[in-house]
Amino acid sequence: MSDAFVAMEKSGRIATITLDRRATRNAVASHQDGNDILGALAGVAEDRDVSVLILAAAGPSFSAGGNLKAMRERRGIGPLETPADTRDNYRRGVQAVMRAFADLEVATIAAVHGHAIGLGLDLAAICDLRVASVSAKFASSFVKVGIVPGDGGAWVLQRVLGYPRAAELILTGDTIGASEALAIGLVNRVVEDDQLLSASHELAQRVATNPPRSIRLAKRLLREAQHGRLSDVLELSAAFQALAHETDDHKEAVTAFLEKRPPQFTGA
Repeated sequence: MSDAFVAMEKSGRIATITLDRRATRNAVASHQDGNDILGALAGVAEDRDVSVLILAAAGPSFSAGGNLKAMRERRGIGPLETPADTRDNYRRGVQAVMRAFADLEVATIAAVHGHAIGLGLDLAAICDLRVASVSAKFASSFVKVGIVPGDGGAWVLQRVLGYPRAAELILTGDTIGASEALAIGLVNRVVEDDQLLSASHELAQRVATNPPRSIRLAKRLLREAQHGRLSDVLELSAAFQALAHETDDHKEAVTAFLEKRPPQFTGA
């Protein structure tokens, strides 16, 4: 029986990665856990038929983040024998996962229920969109255990929430519920627990009905615009637009609009 940390399935242009290690509330304990996620993301990135990825989780929690027992025993993704070893461990482990999510050109949606703590919160926040169930709880709790967001959460949360809100979460380590997460803009919507996956798929389908190449180009443009100057983003926008204008799907969209019929996109 496979002990893979993630399961992946695909329906049309929507792929779903599900974290499934319920006994540890989907905590990321080992480099193999990270490699399982990286492998799934690589498969999604290479599949030109995929436009949207949903990150979901099995069991009572989205993710408890890092594994504290493994940290105490100095094994897995956290501290090792020396500070230099620990630094390299983070760079090739959880940071590699966060980089892979940031570099993924398909749209990403986190479907969050139960606890999303520490790394779990940051995995949700690195996604483009977030749907939370009413049971969801969020915390950037690193300071509570005497460490900092080693996975890049200080960058990610600022870009989702702005500095003041991100600073409050990171410096207090407080836990917030779904309603507060919605109020501060951490999540896009809150639904009942039994509607989480259906609501996430509905949102994913709204994205996936659009031309696949345009989705990937628009996603890359959004990511680059997060840290680029306006002049640089304008240049990149012109280049991407030149590519988009030559796609069959753009021509089909214009023709369908003028002929007053639904478009039929092929990804070409």
